[in-house]
Amino acid sequence: MNHSIRFLIILIAALSFSLNGMATSIRCTNSEYANEQLTFYAFADPISNNNKVAFTLKFNSKGTCETSVQIDEPFFTFSEFGIYRGMLLLEPGVSIDLKLPPLKKKSFADQKNPYFQPIAFWIYTNNGDMLNDKISRFEQKLNELTDKDFNALYFQQSEAAFNRLKAGIDEAFPEKGSESFELHKTLRLKLMEADIFRMSPEDYSAVFQSISPKFWGHQSFKTLFDKTFNKQLSFSAKAIGGAKVSAAVAGENINALLDFISEKYKLSGTMADLVLLKMLHDGFYSKEFPVKAIKNMIASKHFTGNRESKIREAAKNVSAKITFLEKGSKAPTICLSDINGKKLCTNDSQEKFKYIVFADVETVICQEHLKYLSRLNELFNKNLDIFVVLRNTDRAGIDSFFKENKVPATVLIDTENIAIAEYKVRSFPQCFLLNEKHQVVFDDAKAPLNGFEQQFGTWLRNELFMRQRNQAR
Repeated sequence: MNHSIRFLIILIAALSFSLNGMATSIRCTNSEYANEQLTFYAFADPISNNNKVAFTLKFNSKGTCETSVQIDEPFFTFSEFGIYRGMLLLEPGVSIDLKLPPLKKKSFADQKNPYFQPIAFWIYTNNGDMLNDKISRFEQKLNELTDKDFNALYFQQSEAAFNRLKAGIDEAFPEKGSESFELHKTLRLKLMEADIFRMSPEDYSAVFQSISPKFWGHQSFKTLFDKTFNKQLSFSAKAIGGAKVSAAVAGENINALLDFISEKYKLSGTMADLVLLKMLHDGFYSKEFPVKAIKNMIASKHFTGNRESKIREAAKNVSAKITFLEKGSKAPTICLSDINGKKLCTNDSQEKFKYIVFADVETVICQEHLKYLSRLNELFNKNLDIFVVLRNTDRAGIDSFFKENKVPATVLIDTENIAIAEYKVRSFPQCFLLNEKHQVVFDDAKAPLNGFEQQFGTWLRNELFMRQRNQAR
């Protein structure tokens, strides 16, 4: 083979490998996890609170698994399994042998508790000297020192006590670690300092200026970033001189808002762009600013054409989030098996409006809401199809409830939580009203017992009147 061609092939292969990152191998052996599957996620961006799948560990019948991911920078992932939330910070090109805790599934009460919080921990490795092990030891030491001086720190706000804590950390970790570890250490201590001394965001926000975008997906960054800039657009608009902020939002004046961020938070460039995007995201949900203006700014070229890819991705995710299932948007079709095992879809018929109720039949409050569907059917059966999408549970309980109460609805069972995840359902019951074309009618459809009868009844009268008048023309 010609030497030039051979060199070209090697060069292309090397470039291809570098573009795809370095292979990081993840292994685990634990017989308690036999035939289990753990999905690890990463933050899609620092703002939208959406997650993306990073990788999946599939254990065989002997409790062994192995997979690999291609990464070119430190990569934070997490997985919720049983009562745990295990955190894992991956490094490019290393092999990790995970050491998982004894498997403990959620109890019935945990599954039904909407406020359940899993036990968060940094996963150890069998090697004992990986990045994750060091972070785990750091967190344990930080907790130990905090507990020791808790009253002096949080009640007395003692600067001497905080200095003792930092000295204890420096003594426990005298050698400088990797860039990821040092950033984690800095941000965790800054978070604690801000809490102890009740610091205002502008007192410490400059710490973000030098942080590279490659660290934006890390837990320590996201936690401090959220705390620092949460609802700051609303707060600033209500403060003295806040009329300028409100006017800049209403006028879609991105440059004026960036100047405000530079002056107040001492941030510029890419980090200022990220902060502004966070403020616009929170401002949208506060309902205190013109919605159209915020949407236009998020969709502007300043963000969608930004030189930093992570800003572009965050803007895309935020835009998709704030427009998802908004009034007039097309709702995803739900295709599931009904209570008799027959596959049905919510768009099979286009003759009536569709009231979709996501429910958990094992909770008393959902049972009462579902019983009231009989009343709604009496009032609106000519114009309304009712669908109940059930969270998967004991089949005997489902059958007995609907047989006993004769609920007038098409009951679909979401065995894999597919529709629940797609509609981003966080609690039960949660409801949606769609028109005949499967488009969202209300931004916030009421639950059966919480006023849907009045909400839909008033709207339906006006809607039918307008349709008749248009036909008469």
